Amino acid sequence: MSEIRRRYLLNIFAAATAILMAAVPVRVVAAEFPFDREMLLDVKPLPGSKRVPILEIGADGRAQVDFWCKSGAAQVEITGDAISFALGPLREEGCTPERIERDDAMIAAFSQVMHWRIEDDVVILMGPVELRFRLSTH
Repeated sequence: MSEIRRRYLLNIFAAATAILMAAVPVRVVAAEFPFDREMLLDVKPLPGSKRVPILEIGADGRAQVDFWCKSGAAQVEITGDAISFALGPLREEGCTPERIERDDAMIAAFSQVMHWRIEDDVVILMGPVELRFRLSTH
């Protein structure tokens, strides 16, 4: 094979590889999910409160969720970058209609989460709505 033909084929191969790499979405998945770590929803507390939703998932799949008003247990299944939540019965504290509405939106978002990824100290739960939870430092 001539040198010119070999270079031509290498250039075509490199171009094809670059096109394929650009077309495939890149997902960065941590080696392991941060089990048994408290995660706080990456939002500011509502006026008059210090509370933000908290999530903690154990390695056995049992989880505790504390939304704006409602709290309870959940079962979580994680396989690679796939994740699914099955919320159990939730206890409701006395809350304003606005906070109850926010809880209902969070519960709906959790039921549609399909994937997760981690960026620095933020666990991102992906579905139609992206939920960002910051790993607690204490």
